[in-house]
Amino acid sequence: MSMPGMQMPGMKPAGGKTAPAAAPIPYSPPPPPPAYHAADYYYDPAQMAEARRELRQEQGGGIYSKVFFNIAEFQLGQPGGYRWDGQAWLGGDINRFVVKSQGDGSRREGLDSAEVQLLYSRAVAPYTDLQAGIRYDFKPDPTRAYLTFGVQQLFPYWFEFDGALFVSNRGELLGRLEGSYDLLLTQQLVLQPRAELNFAAQNSQDIGVGAGLSNSELGLRLRYEFRREFAPYIGISYDQKLGNTAEYAKASGKDSGSTKFVVGLRSWF
Repeated sequence: MSMPGMQMPGMKPAGGKTAPAAAPIPYSPPPPPPAYHAADYYYDPAQMAEARRELRQEQGGGIYSKVFFNIAEFQLGQPGGYRWDGQAWLGGDINRFVVKSQGDGSRREGLDSAEVQLLYSRAVAPYTDLQAGIRYDFKPDPTRAYLTFGVQQLFPYWFEFDGALFVSNRGELLGRLEGSYDLLLTQQLVLQPRAELNFAAQNSQDIGVGAGLSNSELGLRLRYEFRREFAPYIGISYDQKLGNTAEYAKASGKDSGSTKFVVGLRSWF
């Protein structure tokens, strides 16, 4: 007996017969669910309807939600500061409504930057989501509103990537790339390298952003997961403004770069 696809070149299948061609994969819509269920004749129909509802939800037919903060931290030292980066979503496996927020500030100068994004997200592949929506910056002044187009991707070995383009109400074009990777030292001790790069296509002196690579954040954070959804961490964060962005910061009396030790909490629910 021979198996299709296992014959050596130049050899005939056993018995001289040719293996049948593979049937084409159908792409027509699936048939409607049956109107009658045999189990209803033997068990309580209400209980069986609830069991079918739970089955559909467990197999991806439900509406779910999640709130997740990858970064919620205090920066130690003088003058000290804080940073957050998180998102929440509501929806199913394919279509979701997503809210993102990030920002930072210091005890001395208060809130330095703060933004909120409202996005529609659609899964176009098992590990790829395309997103579109709006972004509003509460800080710095003057405020800005942006059209947003982005992608979230999970690469092999669980490398997480987030990229976006922003077009402001004044015609400015910005870009952002973020990446992180969780390195499991033990089942509960996790080291996360993270990088964020921000770009601009033009100089926008009124908001302190210069053309090119405007600023970067490189971080290394070590967390201990008491539970997966509750993980305090310590780490180090290096922030650097570049090019004209650095010049604008110096002209306004701010530092163009800093290295800070951080302590924070990574959580989700």
